[in-house]
This record gives sequence, C-alpha cells and structure tokens, in this order.
Amino acid sequence: TTTTTTSSRMMMDPSIVDASVLDASNNFMLSFADQGQNLAGIFFQTSLLPYLAFLTFLGYKNNKIDPNANFGFQFVLIFVLATIPSGIISKLTYGTSLANVDWLHGGAEWLLTAANVLIVLGLKESSTNPNPPGPTPGRIAAFGSAAIFAAACVLGPQMGFEAHTPFLSGIGDLSAVTAESLPWITHPEPENALSVPTWAIHFSSVIEYLVAMGLVWRYSEVTGNEKWKGLTWGMLPLHASGICACTYHFFYNPAVLQFLVTMQAGFTCLGNITCAIAAYRIAQSNGWTFGELNPFAGNNENDDESATTVSGGGISADGAAAMELTLREPEESNPVLAAKILGLTVFLSYAVKYGELGLDLPFTPNAPVALAMVLGIPGLTAAYYFKKSQDEGGLPNFMGDKSLSMDDVKKFGLSGTIAYVLTELVFWAVAFPVASTTLYQSTGHWPDVINDTTDRTAVLGFIFAGANIARALVPLRLGAALALAPWVDDNIVNRQSSDAQ
Repeated sequence: TTTTTTSSRMMMDPSIVDASVLDASNNFMLSFADQGQNLAGIFFQTSLLPYLAFLTFLGYKNNKIDPNANFGFQFVLIFVLATIPSGIISKLTYGTSLANVDWLHGGAEWLLTAANVLIVLGLKESSTNPNPPGPTPGRIAAFGSAAIFAAACVLGPQMGFEAHTPFLSGIGDLSAVTAESLPWITHPEPENALSVPTWAIHFSSVIEYLVAMGLVWRYSEVTGNEKWKGLTWGMLPLHASGICACTYHFFYNPAVLQFLVTMQAGFTCLGNITCAIAAYRIAQSNGWTFGELNPFAGNNENDDESATTVSGGGISADGAAAMELTLREPEESNPVLAAKILGLTVFLSYAVKYGELGLDLPFTPNAPVALAMVLGIPGLTAAYYFKKSQDEGGLPNFMGDKSLSMDDVKKFGLSGTIAYVLTELVFWAVAFPVASTTLYQSTGHWPDVINDTTDRTAVLGFIFAGANIARALVPLRLGAALALAPWVDDNIVNRQSSDAQ
C-alpha cells in the first residue's frame, strides 16, 4: 500500500494537482491494493483460470449438463466481477471493507444466490423432468438482477446510502427496542452487524450449494457415470469457503480474524482446481479430447457418427454420452423444496442475528473456535458423503470412482514409493512458509512461534487445516505420485542402477 501511494505521488506534480484530487487518487489506488496486493487477493486472482477450465470441461456437449445449471455455474463469474467495483466503492466512499457495507454486501451476494438457484433448478429438473424448462427465463432474471445491482452501485452513494444502510431497507429486522427487550440479550448489536436480508442471502447460498452437491451426486445415477460424484467432492472446498465467510460475519468481521478471509480465498482457489479436475474427468469419460480446444476444427455431418469408436479399452465414452438419461422420480416438488430452503434460511438468519447477542463468544474473537467452525461444518458434509459412498459399496475418494488407490502406486515398485514420499514432502515443505506468509499478510508481522503463543497457535492451525484438506484429497495426491513415478524411475532409480553398472 505504501509503495502504491508513493508511486502515485511520484507520477503527479503536487504544484498543479489539487490536494483533493491527489487524495482521491491515492484512495482509489489503495482500494485496488486492498483487493489484490495481499495473499487473499492473490488466491482469488489465481482461482480464475482453473474456474474457466472447469466451465470449459463442464460445458462439453456430451456431458449433457442442463443449460440452466451450466449457466448458473457461468453466472458465478458475474458475482465475482460484481465484488470488484462494490469493494472499491466500499473503500473509496466509506473507508471500510465490503463486508461492513451491508447494502453493497447483500446486493453482491444476491448474485451468488441467483447463480445457485439456477444450478439447483437445472440439476433437479434435468434429473426428473423429461421436458425441463428452457434457459431463457432464468438468464433474463439473472441478468436483470445484475443490472439492478449495477444501477445501485452507481446511484446508491448519490441517494444518501451510508456504510451501514441495510440491504433491502433491512426488511425483517427487529426494531432496536424490540431486540433489546428479548430476554436473552446481553450485548448491544454492533453497527456493522449484518441485516436479516444479508444473513438470509448468505444462508440461502450455503443451503442451495449443499443441495446442488447432492443433486450432482444423484446425477451420476441419472447419467450412469460415476465420475459425477467426483464433482461433489470437488465442490467441498467451495462449501468450506462459504463457511469461512459466515464465520467471519458471525464474529462481526474483526481484524484479528482477518485470516478467515485468506482461508476463504484459499478454499476458493483449491475448490476451483478440484472442480476443474473433476469436470475434466467427466468430459474425458464422455469423449473429450484436446482437439476440442482447436477453434479451427471443422464440423461435418459425420461428426456424430464418428463420435463412437472402438479402442483397446472398448467403446469410447462418446457412445456412453449418447445413451438416454435415466430419469428419477422427484423426491419433492419444486415448491416444497423452495419452502424448505426458505424456512431454514429464515430460521437461521434470525437465530444467528439475534441469538448471538446473548453470547459472549462473538464479541471475544477466538481463532481456535473460528477454525473449528470453518473445518467442522464442511467436515460433517464430507463425513456424510464418505458414509454415502460406503453404503453404495464404493471407496470414497475425490475422483468419484474406484479407479485409483495406493495399489496403483505400488505397481511402480520402488519408483512409486519414492514418488509418493516426494509428494508428501512437498506439502510439508511449503506448509510452514505458506502459513507464516498468511499470518504476515493478515497481521503485518512475521510469526514468532517460539515466544508468542498466539502466533504459534495460528500457524499450527493453518498447517492443521492444510493437512486435513490434503488428507481429504488423498486420490489427488495419489494421482500426483503416479504422474511423478515415471520421472523417478528414469532419473533416480534407473540412473542409480546405470551408475552401479
């Protein structure tokens, strides 16, 4: 931030530039610095490329992904794009982060909810309805929401919206007198507390995403392709990312828990990578090749006929993609599902917003408790799908099938063992530097793990979180070991044999 400010001053002549203009320019640069020149910003920026890869693989024609669901995943990019100007407005106009500007915060999150609704609707209808609705109405509604939010960003400050003006005028919020009269209230509500509508947007997004994970899992039955289950596992870090945000807001966005924002960005980056890998496996199983990336590849009438070929492994996956979907009976109608999501959303919004005012915990930020919340809730979700995999007779893993295990690594003998050890060492070699850098970016000082208990706890907490993520993604680590094994065989094992000869 200091470098950015100094650079902007060097490029301007103070004698001819009004001080107010200079201050505005510096604030504007500071807004961008706060967005990008920290570890969280780096994670968010890095996550864009794998998400684009995810969209490319997911949208492959033979995957038969519903247009509404596919567009919903694409519309997430509009949400990401919307957080950039809204974050800048928060800093430039109000001097605080987006998390503390309720009307902008809720408006931006609304776009994520719109995307999740389309994903859920598309997956549910394509799994149960022989004539699912077309994509046009959903797209009109989504882009309409984006246009309204864009107009609000431009007009809001001019209309007198303040930093803590509640989203949707705080519809549903209890009056201060009513809230204070509740028998369990022991603390006054901070001014940056989320409004009921903004809490509702957050909880609905989390709930809808959990529903989407379940529908993706079920889509493996509809398509007869077990690799769709891998996408459910791939979505798990993104679920954890949402829990990071909710946990941060539960504690009223304190600076001492800024590492939650970094964790949120890290989970987002990891989730986009795992989703891209899962989508690639789905597309590959349905006949995708790198030739699909060639924009000059010619199309002809024989493409469909040539899609199904026979190889040493049998009929190619394009033949499987041509099979009819096996539709399932809906477990519940769309209105019933919507009512359940709405009811749970409203309950959680009021329970958290007004229930936490009777607790001391939210007003005394506690890093270990925050970590427990961030890891515990996704951990329960992972445990559910782990058990579900076992009940269905499979080995639960990220890949969503039974094709990868330690036995595959052992087939490479000594080379496979060395490769696996190297992949494990890589994690531990980077874990401490990454954890230390994360703490530095969050607090402004490097950790003193010897003398400072707080620093030691924070660093160990980050490493613990990373270790659990790595443990949950064992098949991904096995895949890395398998990819490394041939190199180890050529450059370590066989080279030693050649030297001996």
